[in-house]
Amino acid sequence: MSDVALPGSIEPALRRGPDLDRGFHPLTGVIYMGVIAAALLFVAYSIWVDVDATGTQVKTIAPFLLLFIALLIALGFEFVNGFHDTANAVATVIYTRSLPAHVAVVWSGMFNLFGVLLSSGAVAFGIVSLLPVELILQVGSSAGFAMVFALLIAAIIWNVGTWYFGLPASSSHTLIGSIMGVGIMNAVLHGRSGTSGVDWSQATNIGKALLLSPLFGFALAAVLLLILRSVLLRATPALFGEPKGDQPPPWWIRGILILTCTLVSFFHGSNDGQKGMGLIMLILIGTVPTAYALNRAMPASQIEQFVTNSEAASRVIEAKAAGYNVIGNPRPAVTNYVAQREVTGGTFPSLAVLVRDIAKQVTTYGSLAKVPAEAVGNTRNDMYLVSEALRFLMKDKEAELSADDVAVLNAYKGSLDSATKFIPGWVKIAVAIALGLGTMVGWKRIVVTVGEKIGKTHLTYAQGACAEITAAATIAAADVYGLPVSTTHVLSSGIAGTMAANGSGLQWATIRNIAMAWVLTLPAAMIISGVLYYVFSRVF
Repeated sequence: MSDVALPGSIEPALRRGPDLDRGFHPLTGVIYMGVIAAALLFVAYSIWVDVDATGTQVKTIAPFLLLFIALLIALGFEFVNGFHDTANAVATVIYTRSLPAHVAVVWSGMFNLFGVLLSSGAVAFGIVSLLPVELILQVGSSAGFAMVFALLIAAIIWNVGTWYFGLPASSSHTLIGSIMGVGIMNAVLHGRSGTSGVDWSQATNIGKALLLSPLFGFALAAVLLLILRSVLLRATPALFGEPKGDQPPPWWIRGILILTCTLVSFFHGSNDGQKGMGLIMLILIGTVPTAYALNRAMPASQIEQFVTNSEAASRVIEAKAAGYNVIGNPRPAVTNYVAQREVTGGTFPSLAVLVRDIAKQVTTYGSLAKVPAEAVGNTRNDMYLVSEALRFLMKDKEAELSADDVAVLNAYKGSLDSATKFIPGWVKIAVAIALGLGTMVGWKRIVVTVGEKIGKTHLTYAQGACAEITAAATIAAADVYGLPVSTTHVLSSGIAGTMAANGSGLQWATIRNIAMAWVLTLPAAMIISGVLYYVFSRVF
């Protein structure tokens, strides 16, 4: 039977495509499910150990059941993220015959796992800071659970939908849209303008990263390929060829392609894995504040530095608050500033009272581990509220802060964040396993799109390497600056850039579909999460 060219794919599809249909061994499934079961038991045991260490008496199991359901959904998001984004790392090594498909996805899963374990955590709390401050401060309430369930389920729905149609959409884009939808709906339900429900300055920074990274990926990959062609074409023409049947490339080309696949997998794990970590920490803080609201492992040296930074910050803030007295609870004024970003007469005086209260609590107990269970939630909320207020004040021209003032407040904010923005080791391990296992299933649909349906000719070795190098470099840079970027968009646009630079031509039907998914992801995720938040807020 002769080979048939399928519409929108490489011609002829059957003869030139790699083998993606390796059989499934039952023992593999048993091991896979065993790892999942072991991971869930590990999560349950870790929570029990942490709660037991605080001396908390467990009176009812109901909150822990709700906690476990929320954690399953959060880990489910990371699992879906894994199989949705696997194609970004493995498509090039599969289509250049550098690695068999079944080996490539396991290799990618391993390095996604390592990337999560070695991540910094900066991206995790960058995502969380998009959420409305009043929901974060009341994350253990019914509205807090409605928020977490709505944004995670909305992200999973859109990710699974785009995966089903083989569209390489962005998991980062989806999650951010879900967060914005919850923020807007929460503001509307409280009688405020929908625009007040989102930190637009943070959303703008993240939006720029998501918007510019694909354009950067397209241009950089194209330029990199042109440079390689001009320098190496005569010396190593094999680099610019395509696979002959199922034969692997020369060993040195194969090494380069496997290395770039490894780097993309690692940096994908280090960036994307953190999004789930931040949300899991919100869930833990809301349900088990005594164990997770404050960093109980904070060493004595950092406590001493905290007190020093607190005293210096107090002097700066009290100088701005001179002439004002605060009568009553200072928190509403600070919360209002964080929500509205407008400095009023009560902003600095109220902030000064909160800073003094926090310093008094820390010095009284001498250690965060010794803060009484009934005070943990309030202490953590005060620290988070002051940290967010300082974040906005240091950028606010109305605050009229000098460069020296900003440096002092920034040091104090760092101390506050060390006490409240931390990730236990077991959370990293759980997310790493979820993301790593996710990369090993469901990858075929998007691999075919990335490998076959972007360019009109077969992917060459040089094109695969240039696209992967561009993706790895972009994600690594974003990780350093704490910005979430789309691995999917960068890699897909990188392949498109190499096709354009090589004169191979682009399959515009596929490009149009990817662009449509790119444009629709944000509003679609916002609508889904907003509707779900409305429903869940009524249910809870």
